[in-house]
Amino acid sequence: MKIGIAQLNPVVGDIEGNVEKIKSVFLKLKGKVDLIVFPELFLTGYPPRDLLERKEFIKITARGIKDVVNISKKSKRTGILFGTPAIRKNKKGKGLSNTALLVYNGKIVFRQDKSLLPYYDVFDETRYFEPAKAIKVFNFKDERLGILICEDAWGKYKINGNAIYKIDPAKILAEKGASIFINIAASPFQIDKDSVRYKIIRDNARAHKLPFIFVNQVGGNDELIFDGRSMFIDPKGMVVKVLPAFKEHIAIVNSKAKGKGKYTCMDRIKAVHDALILGIKDYMRKCGFSKAVVALSGGIDSSLTAYLATKAIGSKNVLGLFMPSPYTSKESKSYVKALAKNLGIELKIVPITPIYQAYKKSLKKELKIGRSVDKTLENLQARIRGNVLMAFSNKYGYLVLSTGNKSELAVGYCTLYGDLTGGLAVLADVPKTMVYKLANYVNSKKEIIPLGIIKRSPSAELKPGQRDQDVLPPYDILDCILYYYLEEGKSINEMAKMGLDRKIIKQVIDMLNKNEYKRRQMPVGLKVTSKAFGSGRRFPIAAKYYFI
Repeated sequence: MKIGIAQLNPVVGDIEGNVEKIKSVFLKLKGKVDLIVFPELFLTGYPPRDLLERKEFIKITARGIKDVVNISKKSKRTGILFGTPAIRKNKKGKGLSNTALLVYNGKIVFRQDKSLLPYYDVFDETRYFEPAKAIKVFNFKDERLGILICEDAWGKYKINGNAIYKIDPAKILAEKGASIFINIAASPFQIDKDSVRYKIIRDNARAHKLPFIFVNQVGGNDELIFDGRSMFIDPKGMVVKVLPAFKEHIAIVNSKAKGKGKYTCMDRIKAVHDALILGIKDYMRKCGFSKAVVALSGGIDSSLTAYLATKAIGSKNVLGLFMPSPYTSKESKSYVKALAKNLGIELKIVPITPIYQAYKKSLKKELKIGRSVDKTLENLQARIRGNVLMAFSNKYGYLVLSTGNKSELAVGYCTLYGDLTGGLAVLADVPKTMVYKLANYVNSKKEIIPLGIIKRSPSAELKPGQRDQDVLPPYDILDCILYYYLEEGKSINEMAKMGLDRKIIKQVIDMLNKNEYKRRQMPVGLKVTSKAFGSGRRFPIAAKYYFI
């Protein structure tokens, strides 16, 4: 059987637009293939979140299903398999299923609901859906289809030796005589996840001696970035076809084809680089923005953010704003000018010293302002810059890209309504040490980010002689602690046994806990690690707790 793999980028909520994507691919491939496969919840885009709680949205989705059924009438050879929310006949519980529908020649010929509904990290499917009541195979052309929906393929996956789920849909389908697995998915990107996915797919193929087709969504939806990387694996676990990452792609495969190669994992830094570019591009496009503004400081974070923005939307659509204060060094100014020239972006210089001095004069008596620069005056400079950024945004319609990295956000080394100002936090899930790796990757063929920026000691330059390391542990130690605590769930005792300094561990975790209120107010941050700040990490603010 010839199968079309449609790795596409839907817009969440745009039923009409997503139906048009299905139609376009169908008209292109009809008569050439027996079946075209689209990703999970493709009709609505993933994740639709609380749109699913609106009755009107479900009605519009139902009309979209009918539209796809009508499209299928245009060919008597080609079927369409796509993901959609679907109303359950028995309306007890949520009344909805995360469903794969197979339509053919003007009819819905098969329906398989999702069995395993993830409820961890960014996933919250039990909030909206009921699990499948039955798992069935379906005879279509010369194959017996075993249809899995994303997490359904993870039935036998274990964490720390413990199975996550009680049933294994793939095993059930194999026992019922499936001749091929087809997994429609909306599996978001995170570092190294592509290799985990491949192992899950390979292990299922080998265990049941069945070919396995995996069709994944691609594109950015809010904080989530979907890398695509759809694939076809033969019964021996060999690669027949792997689609490119971070771009739409359509491929045709033969269900009986044999693989010849092994899977090549994505390079970690290149993958994060490409993911962030796609995340910026899609967030802006889907929110209706065409231009962005970035506050350039002469530091590595803002430089990398500006570079990523130019790759996402083009240099002519990015404005760099340099806002020097009394404590901004001459080196910073020269670095910013060199960066803007290398990137080919417009640069505007708006000194904030006059505004800063006016604030000081106005507030001198009430705040007892003297000669020293305290935290209040440091934050005042950051907030002036935030106001200037938003003025440009309001006047010219720019999206403000905030530039703070994960390490700073974790410990609160950022200013509310200051450098946290923005519509999208590009590096919010990128640790500082990875920022340096990304900058070196950017410069691997040509110096784009001035080397002086990469080599200089990090500083907010909000007072004389300031350096990040005056108040923070070295970034390699800080990031190590944050990784083990946030992503691996290690305790203070466990990290101390690993050789990390207990005093520094406690300092970092204390700062992390105290600054939850800041992170709750930060812009949407693009997710690239296994545990990002945002929807996948839900900690209380008004609370008292401590872990050892």
